[in-house]
Amino acid sequence: MTKHTLENKVAIVTGAASGIGKAAALRLAKSGAKLALIDLKEENAATVKKEIENDGGEAIVLDTDVSNPQEVEASIQEVVERWGSLDFVFANAGINGRVAPIEDLTADDWDQTLTTNLKSTFLTVKFAIPHMKNHGGSIVITSSINGNRTFSGFGMSAYSSSKAGQMAFGKMAALELAEYQIRVNIICPGAIKTNIGENTFSDQNNLNKVEIPIEYPEGNQPLEHGAGSPEQVADLIHFLASDESSHITGTELYIDGAESLLR
Repeated sequence: MTKHTLENKVAIVTGAASGIGKAAALRLAKSGAKLALIDLKEENAATVKKEIENDGGEAIVLDTDVSNPQEVEASIQEVVERWGSLDFVFANAGINGRVAPIEDLTADDWDQTLTTNLKSTFLTVKFAIPHMKNHGGSIVITSSINGNRTFSGFGMSAYSSSKAGQMAFGKMAALELAEYQIRVNIICPGAIKTNIGENTFSDQNNLNKVEIPIEYPEGNQPLEHGAGSPEQVADLIHFLASDESSHITGTELYIDGAESLLR
């Protein structure tokens, strides 16, 4: 039986309809949290909501463009009006975007990736702060090993820049919000079995211009010889949401089976 360490806590998860966001929402709900599922894929998020409710939990779905300030502010306000508080925020929504050499990326390609990943993180945190200042809480941002440890993802300059930006933003926020007892941490997954490939637009013909052949030992994750699972990341999210991590803030946590140490 799962220990209800988050009983009566209110949590927001962006990008909650699939992958890491879905797994985290299910894990937090099992621990007693009330979940606000924020995603544009409302039908998929509704499936997550049903799964939470079937397991005895409580959840709502908020169809939100996380890059739109008005929509993000309104959704967070709706959460607080419904449940009276906000204790945990998982700023997780993101895309890989277009994968292409820098010279072949358009300004729109760049803006789409930076807006979806970095601007949405800023907006989610910004509009959550007023509702957390009086009692503290925890914020977790999904960055990536590709924003700070690994830079061999050829064609992913926009993605890596957005992830590096999330890292810097998270550390700045951690210091700024410490006086309010709001912790901010950044997770850095490696390869995880999700459907993010659906939001990856690879320009394979042009990528051949910049790829540098590199040979690795068999498998990319020395610990497992395979990509990690969303559920493994969800366990880390649960830990950071709970009081068990009460003295951890401004920290990046790598969850990649040592994948990034090979590169």
